[in-house]
Formats: sequence, C-alpha cells, structure tokens
Amino acid sequence: MQKDTAIFSLINKELERQRRGLELIASENFTSLQTIQAMGNVMTNKYAEGYPGHRYYGGCEVVDESERIAIDRLKQIFNIEYANVQPHSGAQANAAVMLAVLQPGDKILGLDLSMGGHLTHGAHVNFSGKLYEPHFYGVKKETGLIDYDMLESTAKKIKPKLIVCGASAYSRDWDYERIRKVADEVGALVMADIAHPAGLIAKKLLKDPFDYCHIVTSTTHKTLRGPRGGIIMVRKDVENPLGIKDNKGNIRLMSNLLDMAVFPGTQGGPLEHIIAAKAIAFGEILTDEFTGYAKQIILNAQVMAKAFHNKDYKSISDGTDNHLLLIDLRNKNISGKKAEQVLGKADITVNKNMVPFDDKSAFVTSGIRVGVPAVTTRGMKEEHMQFIVDSIDDCLMHADDEAHLSTIKNNVNEFMQQFPLYPELG
Repeated sequence: MQKDTAIFSLINKELERQRRGLELIASENFTSLQTIQAMGNVMTNKYAEGYPGHRYYGGCEVVDESERIAIDRLKQIFNIEYANVQPHSGAQANAAVMLAVLQPGDKILGLDLSMGGHLTHGAHVNFSGKLYEPHFYGVKKETGLIDYDMLESTAKKIKPKLIVCGASAYSRDWDYERIRKVADEVGALVMADIAHPAGLIAKKLLKDPFDYCHIVTSTTHKTLRGPRGGIIMVRKDVENPLGIKDNKGNIRLMSNLLDMAVFPGTQGGPLEHIIAAKAIAFGEILTDEFTGYAKQIILNAQVMAKAFHNKDYKSISDGTDNHLLLIDLRNKNISGKKAEQVLGKADITVNKNMVPFDDKSAFVTSGIRVGVPAVTTRGMKEEHMQFIVDSIDDCLMHADDEAHLSTIKNNVNEFMQQFPLYPELG
C-alpha cells in the first residue's frame, strides 16, 4: 500500500506549527510521546463492545487487561470506587450521565454559556438544551464570581432534576459544598464537569468535588495531559438516589446506570487504543513529576495574571485559582475575534471568548481566553510569563502593523527554541 504523503506531510506541518508557536488555548496541552505512540497501536483493530470480562466479541482478553489498568489507575488518582474510561469525549460523558439520570424534558440547571459555561450544560444549540429543559445561573457583574444566591433561588423556583457545576472559561474554584446543600433541598443530583481543572484537582490543589457531587465527569486532555477523550467517575458506588430499579425490582447502583448509559446507551465499541493511551497518561499523573507540573501551572497562571494587570488588562474575577484567565478587551478597543487573528499572525494561539455580560456576539466577542497548561508542559516557569504577556500586548497594540507583527513572530519562534517539543521525532 502506497504511503499517503499528503496527510503525513500535513502531520509534519502541524508538528512544526506546535513547535514554533506559543500555545495558550486553555483546553489544549501536549501529551507525552509514549501517549502519542499508544494512540497509534493495533488495539484500534479490536472491537470490544461491553466492559472487561463482559464483552460481546471474542478475543478481548488483552484489551480487557489494558482497560482494567486504566480504570484502576483512575480510581487511584481520585480515590474513587467507580470509573468509566470509555467515553470518546467530555461531551459524550456528559450525554451519558444525563441519559442515565434524566428523562426527556426534565429540568437541568447549569452555568450560562455566555458566563463561562459549556455547550453540554444546557445550551439551546446542544443536545442538553434540546432534550432537556435548560435553566441557568451566572456570575456577579461586579466580581465575575459565581452567583451562588442566583443558583440557589433559581433551583428553589424551578426544582431541577440535575444541577451542573463546572465551566469552560471560569478561573476560580467552586463551592461544591454549597451547591450540594441546595441540591439536597430541592431533590436534585449534582454533576461536576471538571474537564478543565481535573489535573489540579487530582493533585489536591483545588477543592475536591467528589466529596459533594453525585457524579463527576472530565475530559482526559487539558490539565490531565492525556489523549483526547472523556471519563465518568463516582466516589462511592451506592444505590442511585432516584430509586431507578432493574427488571427484578432492585434499586440499581450508580455504576449500573452509568455503564448502561455509555454502552449501549450512547456509544458502541470503545476506542481501545485511546483507552491504552489514557492508561499511560493516568500512570504519569500518579508520579511526583506530575505533582510538580500541576503546581507550576498555578504559579504560571497567577504570575501571568499579575503581568496582565500591570498592563491594564481586565481579567474576569481579577485573577485565577487555576490554569486560565478570561481577559476582557473592551478597554483596549479590540474585539476577541480581531485579537485572536492578530495574535495568530505572531504564532501566538488563543481563542476568542465571550465575557460575562458581553455586548458582542459569540462570533465576535469582547474577550480572549488564555491558558498555561501547554506552555508549562514545554518547561516554562514564572520568569517566562512576562515575555508571553509582553508579546501579546505588543501584538494588540500594533494590530494593523504587519511588519511589526512579523518581527514579534520571529521573536516568539526564537524564544520557543529554548523549549523543545518531541525532539525524538527529529
């Protein structure tokens, strides 16, 4: 079979793009080389519908062992009793949870997308807003912090079946205890989507959602620094609070509901090659090296926040507890869309993002989201954050000066040579 030179050429181009640029998208990271190698392995050839020891196909004894290792390592990371490592993405993990515990038309309460929430937390264009009745809470305009009074009053008014906490663009920790108290008062379950801060939670650098949330979901990339995928977790595998029963009239465990919702509820065969890569990433998370990495993420993000503040940039909530910043650019007279485009010309990758109470559309936005997981993986420390902020500011202050942007790009490319990415690949 002839080698597909067109695609392999594009793969090499993407490698060079990643090597030479500043990757500041908060939801992106660089996996280890062994994780990448595991994603391209012969386990992709194996169909394995079902779960280890209970498959619908023969010949699964090897992938069973690999998947069990992934599950066991994930349980160890978060000190939990139940984990499902089969979801193909965070979105599918959330879809499975909702299928497991909700009926079509049930009410859900999540953080508004325009306030930093996620599509799968009830956005009208998403399955979560189409199949269920979505309601939302937000952040306080004066502080940018979650408005827990609004969450509580809305919950008491609408009586949701599920309260979702977690965000895609929120830089502070969460009060899971208060959310659970509200949920208990109105008879709701709580799902924490920790896709963004999971790696920091894993190392006990942020509050533990498992102490208060019935179900926790996450992606396996972002701060977990693994392959792209999803996971579902429960601290204590107990009888489901909804009283859902099996065919014999017995109340089912949460694990039963969730496993059935992933397969056969929302997915067919699991991606066993990706699960093998997840297992490798989970093993890396269990090391002291990853503990140092997670701590460095927070240090870098907080130093970056101060550097932006010193240049008169407004970060929502005036700082960060985690790995990201949401920057309001309205006082800089540039839109998020224009900022993303301008920074891209200098090989600085961010994403435009709505800010709370934005006066621009989601296609234009007033802000950008900036994250440090990827540059921290490259080896950057606190002292390197000033260069990053200076470069961003220089670009935005010279947004229409192509020659100047080209100079900044050259400086960025030279700067990045200090931090080699996958040197083993040549």
